[in-house]
Amino acid sequence: MNRIKEVLEEKGIKQTWLAEQLGKSYNMVNGYVQNRQQPRLEVLYEIANILNIDVKELLKTNEEVYKCK
Repeated sequence: MNRIKEVLEEKGIKQTWLAEQLGKSYNMVNGYVQNRQQPRLEVLYEIANILNIDVKELLKTNEEVYKCK
């Protein structure tokens, strides 16, 4: 599971902007944000680069994942 939604909210960034930067559709990015699908590792690194953060900030810890269940 990822933290893309949380990071976008923290930074005040819209999904549409991220989709444009990635060259992906809004629906694809929305799938990532809603954790319906997970981006490939290369895409996760690209998202981190675009958002100017460490890729680790986009990943939930095991503890966070288990709290969601």
